[in-house]
Amino acid sequence: MATDNRTLAELMTELSRETSTLVRKEIELATTEMSAKAAAAGRNVAIASAGGALIHAGFLVFLAFLVIGLGQLGVAPWLAALLVAVLTIICGAVLMNAGVSKLRRTRYVPRHTVETLKESTKWTTRQGA
Repeated sequence: MATDNRTLAELMTELSRETSTLVRKEIELATTEMSAKAAAAGRNVAIASAGGALIHAGFLVFLAFLVIGLGQLGVAPWLAALLVAVLTIICGAVLMNAGVSKLRRTRYVPRHTVETLKESTKWTTRQGA
C-alpha cells in the first residue's frame, strides 16, 4: 500500500477543488437534461397547437357550411362543407388531445441529476464521517 504524505490542508484543498468540479458537472448535467425536456415539451406544444389550428379551421369551414346551407337549403355544397368541417374538427381534436396528453406525461424534473446529487451527497457524507 502506498502512503499518502499530504498534509491535512492539502487534502482539504483537493477536496474543495474536487467538490467544485463535481458541482459544476452536476450543473452541466442538469442543464443538458432540462434542455432535452424543454425540447420534448416544445414538440408536444407544437402538436397541440397544430390541433388547435385545425379546430379553428374546422370552425371556419363550419361557418361556411352555415352560409352555404342557409343559401342553398339542401343543395350538395352545404353537405360537402358540413362533412369537411366535421372531419377537420375531429382531426384537430385528436391532434390536440395527443399533444396535451403527452405534455401531461412529461416529467420536467431533471431525474438523472437529482439521482446523481443524492449519490454524491451520500458519498460525501460517508467520506466525511
